[in-house]
Amino acid sequence: MQIQGAIALVTGANGGIGQYYIQGLQASGATRIYAGARNPDSLKDIAATDPDRIIPIPLDITDEASVKAAVEAYSDVNLLINNAGVGFNQRFIADINFDKARSEVEVNYLGTLRMCLAFAPVLKANGGGAIVNMLTILAKVNFPLNASYCASKAAALLATQGIRAELASQKTLVVGVMPGTVDTGMSKEFPPPKVAPEEVVRAALQAVIDEVEDVYPGEQAQEMQTQLLQDPIAVEKWMAGILAN
Repeated sequence: MQIQGAIALVTGANGGIGQYYIQGLQASGATRIYAGARNPDSLKDIAATDPDRIIPIPLDITDEASVKAAVEAYSDVNLLINNAGVGFNQRFIADINFDKARSEVEVNYLGTLRMCLAFAPVLKANGGGAIVNMLTILAKVNFPLNASYCASKAAALLATQGIRAELASQKTLVVGVMPGTVDTGMSKEFPPPKVAPEEVVRAALQAVIDEVEDVYPGEQAQEMQTQLLQDPIAVEKWMAGILAN
């Protein structure tokens, strides 16, 4: 699939990496970009840069009616980018807040799943297309200082794998994007190294073009993936050791 000429929908377009996805899609020649946010007014400034292509839309991925309305209104989509996510930097035993943990699950896992299920028939009707799910390398190993977030992303990773298997017959590419620490507001409390959001977007969009199913943007994520393949228990123990520092 080519990004040139694509009709894309980006969730969580008003925060984190969302604006960079919009810019990356612009630069790559997407024909239309539906920028989804609970409050589409928050996207006025970026939409004003290219009003013919960037269309802010109301979208709450935790709300079934909102997602259904988006499917009915934007049935020309052939590239779905599930970027919306939340994280509250909480450990399990020491400071778990179940309302916050539930929110992470509702957005990061169930919201992503809901969007995939809702738009699968749309993508099929439009020739297959592609789904990009924004995950994290921490979907593969728990970082105890952000434990419940990691658990929600692990669920989203397994959902990505299952959806990929089910949609293969309709020729829908499903890409899992697993960077390390991305240099956005969500990670401001974390030390470097951090990967630039522009680099994450470039890698994700190139994965769509190259039909790469899992991509690890940035040196940190690539090194961790190599280490996880070699000795996953050692990586887990190293992560656990952060609590002692």
